[in-house]
Amino acid sequence: MIFATIAEKVRAGVRITEPEALALFEHPDLLALGELAQFVNERRNGKRVFFNVNRHINHTNICVNRCRFCAFFRKAGEPGAYLMTLDEVRARAEEAVKEGATEIHVVGGLHPELPFEFYLELLSTIKAVSPALHVKAFTAVEIEYLANLSGLGIPATLEKLKEAGLGSLPGGGAEIFAPEIRNQLCPEKISGAAWLSIMEKVHQAGLKSNATMLYGHLESVADRVDHMRQLRELQDRTGGFQVFIPLAFQPEHSQLKIAGSGTSGVDDLRTLAVARIYLDNFANVKAYWVMLGEKIAQVSLSFGVNDLDGTVVEERIGHEAGADTPQTMSRDSIITMIRKAGRIPVERDTLYRELRVY
Repeated sequence: MIFATIAEKVRAGVRITEPEALALFEHPDLLALGELAQFVNERRNGKRVFFNVNRHINHTNICVNRCRFCAFFRKAGEPGAYLMTLDEVRARAEEAVKEGATEIHVVGGLHPELPFEFYLELLSTIKAVSPALHVKAFTAVEIEYLANLSGLGIPATLEKLKEAGLGSLPGGGAEIFAPEIRNQLCPEKISGAAWLSIMEKVHQAGLKSNATMLYGHLESVADRVDHMRQLRELQDRTGGFQVFIPLAFQPEHSQLKIAGSGTSGVDDLRTLAVARIYLDNFANVKAYWVMLGEKIAQVSLSFGVNDLDGTVVEERIGHEAGADTPQTMSRDSIITMIRKAGRIPVERDTLYRELRVY
């Protein structure tokens, strides 16, 4: 039996191949797959599940790109278009500090009129509220845009951003690397190869980052495995990725209308489990409860997941697309969710250093 052979390799600590990852996606026994993924996770992480106290600041939804899957972007002057002032950013950072946040997560549109200096001021404004706040900001797509604005190239742009307070990068903008699918999803966005190249430069600059994959739209299972293969290869070279985050496509308000698109709970759990088994050089796999929903995220803790993200607060991108989860979750709610799954809640900082075990 193919599954038994793969499971034997996995339990022996041997890396599996792309065809074997595809076979896991096709294996009919979801619970057996989950059990294998959880074995891998517990061998590395025990029964501990990470979360952090964080706040999202999506500073603008005005964007030059027109990604078909995105319900967040607006043109300047369109109803709902906005740009936060630095005073508004400061106020949100101050609220976050009062709530015990250790991280500010900053992602926004590619605004056609903002100068590079605005982004430096954005970072320094947040850091001025509290030097202890870690600023995780700007996807690889934004970094490429900022490098063009600055005219300095990516390495020098990263240095300027670091000096202003940038601490690490989120993993957004990866979507799916397969060119023929990416060209239908987001033809104006940088290529998958460019995303990987920028992340390699980010890691070379001494910054950690996350890695994502958007699934449940036009892609095939083979496209998902190929996406993970390329992440695994880059991680072999740099070790700079902290966590893998599969993002479930939210079709409700998207311009990308595909019959039957979106994900099921089974698909979500299977994708997380295969990721945990295949991405053997990633320490962490995250279930992003904002897009998965709280119950699937909780169940995923038996399918190889060891991170639930955080308290979030005022996330706009997934909710604009149709996510019907709350916009925030309290520390106590996350702790209860983890405990009821039979796991040990561990509050972490952005760089996965333990702050408190509950």
